[in-house]
Amino acid sequence: QVQLVESGGGLVQAGASLRLSCVASGRTFSGYGMGWFRQAPGKEREFVGAISGSGSSTGYRDSVKGRFTISRDNAKNTIYLQMNSLKPEDTAVYYCAGTRTRSGSYYSSSSMYFYWGQGTQVTVSS
Repeated sequence: QVQLVESGGGLVQAGASLRLSCVASGRTFSGYGMGWFRQAPGKEREFVGAISGSGSSTGYRDSVKGRFTISRDNAKNTIYLQMNSLKPEDTAVYYCAGTRTRSGSYYSSSSMYFYWGQGTQVTVSS
């Protein structure tokens, strides 16, 4: 059974940093595209960042470019989301996701992902 488990969320003040982790089990995700999405209360889930199977390519939504960095450690079957200079508008539940097939690209569309974690809450106070 494939599982993605996020951790690292919490309550922080604006300007602080957090690092989210997503550990995969049940299957190796080396070579598979991975992504981070978030959903704020009353809003639709939105793309945050994604990384290709090899880790050589990454992409981000405009509002987090320069502040968030996605990375992966294939040996640990883990991806990370380093979030710096957090803003109140970053408050949301953050989800990691994985594709079902190997990919040399990264994807911003949630429809490209088959596996999803349960989410971790990030709250940024002003």
